[in-house]
Order: sequence, then C-alpha cells, then structure tokens
Amino acid sequence: MTEVRVPDLGESITEGTLHKWHVQQGEAVKQGDIVAELETDKVNLEISADEDGVVGELLAQEGDNVLVGSVIAIINAGGAAASAPAQAASQTEAVTPAPVAAASAVATATAPATAVAVPAPSADGVHATPSARKLAREHGIDLAQVQTRDPIGRITTDDVQAQGRNGNAAPAATPAPAARPTAASAPQSSAADAENGKPVERTKMSRRRQTIAKRLVEAQQTAAMLTTFNEVDMTAIMDVRKRRKDSFKEKNEVNLGFMSFFTKAVIGALKAFPLLNAEIDGDELLVKKYYDIGIAVSAKEGLVVPVVRDADRLGFAGIEKTIIDLAGKARTNSLALSDLQGGTFTITNGGVFGSLLSTPILNAPQVGILGMHKIQWRPIAIDQERMENRPMMYIALSYDHRIVDGAEAVSFLVKVKELLEDPESLLLEG
Repeated sequence: MTEVRVPDLGESITEGTLHKWHVQQGEAVKQGDIVAELETDKVNLEISADEDGVVGELLAQEGDNVLVGSVIAIINAGGAAASAPAQAASQTEAVTPAPVAAASAVATATAPATAVAVPAPSADGVHATPSARKLAREHGIDLAQVQTRDPIGRITTDDVQAQGRNGNAAPAATPAPAARPTAASAPQSSAADAENGKPVERTKMSRRRQTIAKRLVEAQQTAAMLTTFNEVDMTAIMDVRKRRKDSFKEKNEVNLGFMSFFTKAVIGALKAFPLLNAEIDGDELLVKKYYDIGIAVSAKEGLVVPVVRDADRLGFAGIEKTIIDLAGKARTNSLALSDLQGGTFTITNGGVFGSLLSTPILNAPQVGILGMHKIQWRPIAIDQERMENRPMMYIALSYDHRIVDGAEAVSFLVKVKELLEDPESLLLEG
C-alpha cells in the first residue's frame, strides 16, 4: 500500500487546493502516471504515482484545501482493476450499483465507468467516502453500524442518511452537506439573488485569484506607492525593427519584439539608479547587484510574473526567446515555481490590450514596476515651426516612496525614455 501525499511546495507554501483528480477509485495506475492536479498560490502542480497499483481510496474531494504532507489517496501495490463480471460473480445478492462518476475526462476515457476494486480498509476498518465520514461525525453516527448497499462495501452519504432515518442520531430531514464549489463547478445563484429576480452567477474564486487579490491589496497597504509618467517617441525603435526584422529572425529564429528593447532600457536605468533594484528587509535595504526582470503575463487563471534570469547577460535574441518560452508555459499552465521565484523589477505591458495609460501596482517586495502602453500616432511639435505625426507611447513607473525619492524616480523614467529613443545606446548601457 502506498500513500499519495501532497509534496513540499517550497517558498513557505503550506497548502494547496485539490483542483482535479485524474484517476478514480478502482483504476489501475503505473508509476509516474498523473494522479491529481494541485492548485497553489502561484502554479498548478501534478502529483504522480510512485509505483504501479490500483487506486484504493480517494481521501479528498476536488475543491478541498490540503496541507503539505497530507495523504490524499491510497494506492494498493501489485493489484489490478477488477472487471465488472468478476464483481457480479462475487456479489450474487447485490443490487445494481450506481455508476462511479468520472473524476475527469481523462479518467472517463481510460477506465470503464463500472470498473471497481475491493478497497483497502481504512484505519478504523470502515470504508467510507470523505463526505460520508464528515456527515457521520456531524451527527454522531457510528459508521460501523451503518448498512450499505454498495457491492464493494463503501459507505456513502445516502447510507448515513438512511441510518439516521432508521432511528440513529441523524434526523430524517437532515440534508446532505452541500458540495464544495470548485473552479469547474456550475455557477449557482444565491437565495437573495433569486428573490430580487435578477440573474446572477456565483462561482468560487480560484486559489490563485484569491492570492492575487490579497497581494495587490497588501502592496497598496504596505508601500507608499506613487506613479510618475513620461512618453517615448518610438520612431527609432520601429525603424530598427523594420530594417532588421528579417535578418534578425533568419539568424535567431525569433522575431525582434519590443520587450527586448524595454528590458535592456530598464537594465540600463537600474544600473544608473540602483535603489529601484532593491527591496526593504525590516530596517535594512537589500540593493541587488543582479538583474532578474519579471515580465507580467496574462494567463487563464490570472496574472503571473515569470522571471527572465540575469537579463543583463542576454542579448536581444536571448531575451525574446526566454519571454516567449515563459509566456507559453504561463498560458499552458506549466510554469514551475522556480520560474516565478525572485525577480528584482517588473515590466507589464497593458498596451497589448489597448491600454493608453495606467498606474501599475507594485509586485511586492519589489519597489519598482514599469508600465508599457499602446503605441498611438500623435502630432508632436518638432520645434516652434514644425509638427509631425509620431508613434508615441506613454510609460509609467510606480515606485515605493519609502526608499525611492521622487527626483530619483523621475530621473529613472527619463533614462528609460532616452535609451529607448536612441536604441544604439542600449548596446552600451543596457
């Protein structure tokens, strides 16, 4: 018998949410097969089987919060999934069992719905579903006295309720506890919403969305956050991209995007104004002498900030390839915790969604974040006599005023502007 436990999640994460089962009870698994998917504050992790066997019992339900180290399933080593005919032969007087609900589309496709296996007994010698155990505890029912019609001897909430109707502690009118909503569950309207006659959908926030909400509020409450703005004439960068894009892609097998220019410009400005590359630790400042630049990416479950490590040591092609790789992982939910850890400064690009101007929120404990925006053609005064239409972008720097003074923040943003408007300088200073 093997216990499937919640693995160590690192970075002081003590629990996660069981997002999805990839197996069902009685299903045969091989070593390395994915058993469950766990949602943490930052990424989703897959939990795999340590050896071949048959799933004996699932000890948690989808949507449950589970602690690191806790047992969520039992795998009986060396067993095999029992077939329906074999069970029928051994249960001559059993009534037809209800079909086992598939935990996921994968489980439905790989295991027959009627496949069952003799379960491993639990510590108290009684085999019951987690929800049945909870209901029995709430109403003082001894599970050993509960009769079940399940041919494999598993006690369900229906069995516990039936025992209550037959005179035990649980009253006949006691309803089964409501299933915990999950991200995949159908939206439900509350009673109050229904009384108002207004259509409302109510769904539980994912763990990641709850964490994003919590940390954004904390960032605003703990930091003295201010934002300063400037604008960049993108003419020179767009000219370089136009002239170099074909040869750049042919040589490096990646497009020459805007993010590599902005990353290099930020690094150059951080070298000139190092307090923007610091963080507060108690009553001390940690000024970092390396440049791990976080790039905000919008994913299905919410905003994530994977980190481009040692970005100052990468060329334009290296930065572009790394960003593409991290963004792809974010959108397929395959980022590792190591992809998100650390980071000394963050860049976020609302321009891809059409934002003309915004005030980005700090990614704590960092003290600076640069916001990019939409490139907009606008008439610009070249001198007192001439006007020209130029591709312009507003840029915003939010900073922690506790350690960064206004003059320094403004000078940082001006430096970014100067480097972007003179792309050749990025080779020297970025």
